[in-house]
Amino acid sequence: MRSAHLIVLTLAALALQGCLARAAVDVVTLPVKAASAGVDAVTTSQSEADEKRGREIRKREERLGALERDYDRQMERCGDGDDAACDKAQAIRAEMNALMRGVPVEPEG
Repeated sequence: MRSAHLIVLTLAALALQGCLARAAVDVVTLPVKAASAGVDAVTTSQSEADEKRGREIRKREERLGALERDYDRQMERCGDGDDAACDKAQAIRAEMNALMRGVPVEPEG
């Protein structure tokens, strides 16, 4: 009976050594994993930056389209003699000019 206990204790000790070794490796590599995760969270990859830039450009282009439609309507009313519409058209045109600075020009060809 006593020999059975010794065998069980010996096997348990061997099994625990493996667990302890794994735990030691985990403890040693934890700072490296934490640091790399922090760097990944802080930095932006080039593809992520490109996607973000593309979304911003699309939003500006959508806004420009809406402003252009409003501008055309106001100019039509301005042509009919509506002075308030002329003022609105000028304000819309100023906003359009400001937005156009941020939209890249596509090369012809």
